[in-house]
Formats: sequence, C-alpha cells, structure tokens
Amino acid sequence: AIFTEDQKDSSAELAFKYAVYRINKDRHILPRTTLVYDIQHVPRDDSFHASKKACQLVNFGVQAVFGPSDPLLGAHIHSICDALDIPHLEARLDLDADYKEFSINLHPAQPLLNSAFQDVMAFLNWTKVAIVYEEDYGLIKLRELVRAPGNRDVEVHLRQADPDSYRAVLKEIKSKDIHNMVVDTNPYHMHLFLRGILQLQMNDYKYHYLFTTFDIETFDLEDFKYNFVNMTAFRVVDAENVGVREILKDMERFQPVGHSILNKSLIIQAEPALMFDSVHVFAVGLQMLEQSHTLRLSNVSCEEELPWDGGLSLINYINSVEMRGLTGPIEFKEGRRIQFKLDLLKLKQHALVKVGEWSPGAGVNVTDRSAFFDPGTMNVTLVVITIPETPYVMHRAQGNLTGNARYEGFCIDLLKEIAAMVGFEYHIELVPDGKYGVYDLESGEWNGIVRQLMDKKADLAVGSMTINYARESVIDFTKPFMNLGISILFKVPTSQPTRLFSFMNPLAVDIWLYVLAAYVLVSITMFVVARFSPYEWHNPHPCDVDNHLVENQFSLANSFWFTIGTLMQQGSDLNPKATSTRIVGGIWWFFTLIIISSYTANLAAFLTVERMITPIENAEDLAGQTEISYGTLESGSTMTFFRDSMIETYKKMWRFMENKKPSVFVPTYEEGIQRVLEGNYAFLMESTMLDYIVQRDCNLTQIGGLLDSKGYGIATPMGSPWRDKISLAILELQERGEIQMLYDKWWKNPGDTCTRNEKGKESKANALGVDNIGGVFVVLLCGLAVAVIVAIFEFCYNSKRNTQAELRAIPVPHQSLCAEMTEELCFALKCRGSRQRPALKRQCSKCIPGTTYVPAGLELPPHPPSNGLHSQRGSLGVPMELPPHLQHHLHPPMVHPDYDST
Repeated sequence: AIFTEDQKDSSAELAFKYAVYRINKDRHILPRTTLVYDIQHVPRDDSFHASKKACQLVNFGVQAVFGPSDPLLGAHIHSICDALDIPHLEARLDLDADYKEFSINLHPAQPLLNSAFQDVMAFLNWTKVAIVYEEDYGLIKLRELVRAPGNRDVEVHLRQADPDSYRAVLKEIKSKDIHNMVVDTNPYHMHLFLRGILQLQMNDYKYHYLFTTFDIETFDLEDFKYNFVNMTAFRVVDAENVGVREILKDMERFQPVGHSILNKSLIIQAEPALMFDSVHVFAVGLQMLEQSHTLRLSNVSCEEELPWDGGLSLINYINSVEMRGLTGPIEFKEGRRIQFKLDLLKLKQHALVKVGEWSPGAGVNVTDRSAFFDPGTMNVTLVVITIPETPYVMHRAQGNLTGNARYEGFCIDLLKEIAAMVGFEYHIELVPDGKYGVYDLESGEWNGIVRQLMDKKADLAVGSMTINYARESVIDFTKPFMNLGISILFKVPTSQPTRLFSFMNPLAVDIWLYVLAAYVLVSITMFVVARFSPYEWHNPHPCDVDNHLVENQFSLANSFWFTIGTLMQQGSDLNPKATSTRIVGGIWWFFTLIIISSYTANLAAFLTVERMITPIENAEDLAGQTEISYGTLESGSTMTFFRDSMIETYKKMWRFMENKKPSVFVPTYEEGIQRVLEGNYAFLMESTMLDYIVQRDCNLTQIGGLLDSKGYGIATPMGSPWRDKISLAILELQERGEIQMLYDKWWKNPGDTCTRNEKGKESKANALGVDNIGGVFVVLLCGLAVAVIVAIFEFCYNSKRNTQAELRAIPVPHQSLCAEMTEELCFALKCRGSRQRPALKRQCSKCIPGTTYVPAGLELPPHPPSNGLHSQRGSLGVPMELPPHLQHHLHPPMVHPDYDST
C-alpha cells in the first residue's frame, strides 16, 4: 500500500493493517494463504517519488497495490499497475469517468452520489439552493446538481469558499435569502465552516445544510442541537448493524496506544472503512482465483515492462466479487462500485439520527419525515405571513400599536387560539407583493405567500388562502377551518320604473295582439255563422201574423258589440238563438274566462309587488352575454380555478376574462367591490368574503349558488411538523363550536350589518298609486273624448241633413245650418227638458206611399191600397208599408212647435 506522509499511522493505514490481520486470522478466507503487506509513504504532490515507490513494490513481487488517496498520485500509480497487469485497489473519490482495466475503486461513484443528493433536495422541495465548494474540482464533482432535473425548476447559486472566505460567502448567501445549502468543504476545515454559521446566526430552523461528507458523525455539533437548525448528510457505514459493531469493537482493541481508528463513540470514518473493505474484496477475489487456478506469484519489474500473466485473471475475479462489508453491499461493474447503501442522517436535539436510506435504483426512502422540521417541545417564535383582508386580517384603528397588536380579525383570533393550544409564539408579517400565490406559466415561478413558504421565509400563512392541488404540490395545508365556494357578487337589481300603462304588464305584448286578433276573428265568425244559420232569422213583429219579413240581429256592428261586451264581462242585449252561434259564443266566453282570470291574478302581483330587473341569474347567464363584465382577484385561487377548469362554461368565461380590455382582474377585493358598485360588473369571489360584504352593504347581493366547493386552510412549508399539530387544534376548535362563534362575531355583528326590508316586502303589499294604474284613467279619458268627438260629429251631420227641406216628409220653412244647430243645441242643453221630442220624418226614394220595398226574392201578399199608409223602416233598414191601425202604436203623438203631431 502507498500512503502519503501526512497519513502515516492514520486511521486509513491502521484500517489497512487491521484488515490484513483479520483476514489472516479468518480460516474461512484464504485458509492456506497468508497475506503480507508492504507500506510505503510518499510526499503529497510528488508524483516522481510515488512512481519510484510503486516500482519498488512491483520489484518486491506484490500481487496488488492499494492507494494512495491523492488523485494526482493515484493516477500515476495506476498507470504503472495498468502497464504491468497488477490490480490497483483504491478507496478514494475518482472523478475520471474513463474505464480503467486494472482498477478497482470501493468509493461510490460520484454520479450516483449526486443522484442521492438530488433525491433529498427533491424530497425537501428545494427550489432555491446555494452550493458551497472548496476544492477546484468541486464544480466538476457536483455538476449533476447544477443541472436541475427537467421536471423541477431549481435556482442554484454556486460559491467557492476557503477557510478565509467562509464568513463572507455565508454572509452573501444570507443576504440573498437563501436558506438551503449543499456544503462540499474539506473535512479538515469543517469546524471553521461551522463556526462561521454560528457567528452569522444562520443556525435556526430556517436554514438547512446538506453536507457531502460521509463523516458528519465525527464532527462536534453540540452547539447546533438545540436551536432547530437542519443538518443532513449521508453515511456509508451503518454503525447500528450488529455485524458492523462487532468488527468495530474488535478494531478498537487492535488499534495501538496513541493511535485510533475510531472516535470515542466507536464511529469510523468513511476512508478507513473503505480501505478495510478493499482489502477484503482483494482477499475474496484471490480466494476465488485459488479455488479454480494455480496462482503464480508476480515476478515483473518496471524495468522490463512485461505484464504479469496472472494479473488479468485476478482482476477479473476481484471485479466479480459480491459481498457485504463495513460499507454495506459491494458489487462492481468494470471496476466501479455499483451497489451500496447510504444512511440518511438528520440532526435532532439529542444527536444525529438515521431517518432514511438511499440506494441505487431504489432512491431515497425517508422513514421519519417529521425529523426534518421537528421543533421539539420547546416554545419557538414562528414567522406568520398574511395579507390584510376584511374580516380575516385587518389593521386596528389605533395608530400607535406595534407587533401583533396591530392586527385584528377572524384569522387573528383563530391564530391566538391555535398558538395557545399547540404552544408557540408568533410574529406576524405582511407579504411584500400582497398576493396569495399563483403559478406563472410564462416565468415558471410562484409568487405571493406560496413563494415565501417555499423559500422558508415564513413558517405559517393565515388568511383566506384556498387549498388547491397546485399549491398543495409545493406547500402543505392544515385541515380546512372554513368551507366555501366561488359565487357571484353583483349590484342589487334596481326597481322596475313605474310606467303609465303598467296595467298592461300582466300580459305580454304578443298576448295582447293575439287577444285583439281573436276578438276580430270571433266577431266576424259570429256574423258569418249567424247569416248562414236559418235560426237567427226571425219576425221582428210577432204580433203581426201577416208580416212575412224576417230580420237578423247579428249585423256586423252588433257582432262586434256582442263580442266586446262578453270580453269585458258586461254582456249585451243580443242573445244567440242558433246552436252554431251559441257554440261560437260559448267558446268565446270560455276563452275570455281564462284570459280575464289570468290577467286579474297576474295584475295583482304586478301592481302590488315591487319588481326587480335581474339581468343575470347564474354563471351560465354571465357566460352567455358580453354587456356585463366580470372578473376575479388576480393571483388568487379563483382565477386559477377558471384558468384550469375543464368545464366548457368556465372555460368560456376564462377566455372572456383573459381577453377583456381593460383588464377585469383586480388586485384587491376593495377594488372589485367598487367596480361592482359602479355598475355593469360582476365580481367572482369566494362565498365567505361575499357573505361578509353583502351583510354590510345592502346595495350588493349574491347571484346564484356556488360554482365549486373548497376550503380555507393554514399553509406551511412542505413537510412542516406544525401542520399536523395545527390540524388537530382546528378539529378540536370545530368540535367545540369556537370557530362558528368567531364566524358569527366577525360576520354577523348587528352593529356592522345593514338592514334590509325584504321581510316587509314579503308580508305587506305596496299600496297602488297613480303611477301604477294611472293608465286606466288615461284610457277612460281617451274613450270619453272619442265619444264626445263622435257625438259632435253626429250632431253636426244630423243638423246638416235637417237643413235639407226637400228630404222632409212635412215641408217646413227653410233654416240655415247655424240656426238648425242652435235650435238643436238649445234643446239638448235644457236641464229640465222633456225626454220626448217629435221625430223627424224624411222622404226616401225607396219609401213612396202606397208601395212596399221588399228584398229580392221575397214575395208579399197584396194589400188593399190606402191613402193612410205610412212608410216605416224596419230594424234592419228594410222599408215596409204599415197598415193604418198599426201606425198609432208605432208613432205615438209627439209635440213640437214647428211640426204637426202625427
């Protein structure tokens, strides 16, 4: 074996000697062979001297060469062994990835170790990390850590440091708010690095150090045990294994006075353990060779440069060895160790403890997850971040308060209860960007509270923070303390303006048109059916048995009068006699019954109950229109819900919100509420906050139900031990009803809520005013005005005809139109005037005395001529001659100053 001069009587050299000693004592390994070692010491960095010592060993007839640990010297020694086919066994880190035919290295390959470090970083969810290395080759050594896996986004800061710059580098890392570090320093300088951590007070629970050394157990960590600093490392020797402990106890007895292989706790470093295993691997390979071949001793030299003919067989057997040593399972492939097991260690208050394992292929297996954040039983002060939001967290009105007393609200009261139950102090801080946290697809970064927790800048986050899948993948949440969903905040619909013709509201415009059309259709149908039916023709004078004239009462005008009379439920003096006309009348009465009843019932609701205009009723209404804008709180879970939703309605709403200009997203709830109050805007927000706002502003209301179901929880960093403890406290508070009491305190305080008159509206109808039914009076006045106008027209028309003397049956002196109108007007305006007046008889070309006007096709019996016959018009306008004995009954005497009585 070759060791450097500074390793003389070192633990590695003693382990080499003990391994040879133990093999020679073991009758199961090489029972007929005794191993003899020759140890040479060379100066570090003196490759010429090392090569010379190696040639001396070759000339001595060695079968294998062990060491040295220096990379430069090891490369020169290997070149000699490779040229002479002599197995070269090493227990050092070799960064050269090229295949070396006659080399066996017990040290785990660095790419596999980097995979182990990456798995731990992924388990701890590190997204921002500093790598501190000391040696110049440190960057090459940890190159896999610099390249983050494709599925993870890790911000890596590289810093090279030596004992003189430890503090400066640590101070820079602290100023950048980096709390996670991979430390690859020289083990001999580790105490200086640890001192720098203490001096800069980077030794609390926020910081996590992952050391690359296998010898973390050999360092003094007493000053770090009780302040919850996170220190993690791997070890290659499982000191808890029974077989390993027996070897270590025997090794302790072997070590000479004044020298030691183990420390006081019987902990062996990785280098001597690997050296011990390398000797055993050589012995097992040699045993396998002896069992199948006759071993010929080496007789080569550096001068002749002839290879050893038995070296190739020996190296092949060594390369096929599978065994279990101090460093766990051992297996090789092309001289590289591919099988081993690493124990994951974590610093706790009492000591470093094993919390998991790592092996190639299986990856990391953490058996004690809480160990990484376990704060123990002592009270600690946690940093709690939040966002001011009514009523969860609010600033107190008093301006001279400091610390936690500056805040009040539902979450503040809840936090007090939980802190008292779990046992911790806390300091409240506000999130710098004022956001809860959403994943930016473009930058690939989280913001807000989520970012703070991921960077370990805070221990807890309280507020109206929604639990969702995206956040749960990077941080942890407690059990929800409040369940809710997304709902729509909208301005209270305005009362429908009262219209003059409000009495028409019970029926739609098209119904009014249909009723009018039905009225015209039925009237014409009645007229036509009555004309066709023989039973509607009757004798107007039943006492006159000789009268052969019949008449029909349903003229076109009478048909319209009959129909409108029944529609208005007033009736008329016309009664259908035929079955067909009665069917028409009956079905019309049934129709009017339904229409009038429906109108009357609906009229009461329209005129006595205040009507509201509600343009939207639910999310589908919002998605189906573009006049009313709608949006959410930016960088919140509500926005994330619509962005990631697969429901077509919500996807449509998200496209609208995303493309709407100006932006419909608001930075705060207050701005969203203000936009709602300004009108034409709906705010999509969580129902609990909406309930609080609606309770205090009667101009706002909730539209529709909940769009989803979720909960508010207290957020913690991934793997935080506080999560389970706080969850238990929340469950207990819920069972005791204290969370509901806090909700009632902050949501339903009578002194803060507005008063709504909804109950009064439901129990008492509004009194009708002129605004409600004024249109009826307008219709009445219009009808009266039309009637007066028609009467005036009839008056003028009749006066005009009275002035035409040639039409009079009894000649009178001619009068002017004005005189005739004056005479008629005076008679009409007599308050105590007679109800009777003389009738004005007129001549008609068809009404000649002694003749009878008969409709075509109607034959009348002959009447004897008489000079006393007078012309009379029937009820249907049919001229007829009347006998003298009936004229007295039909024309009673009427007295008029200007006419003779008839």
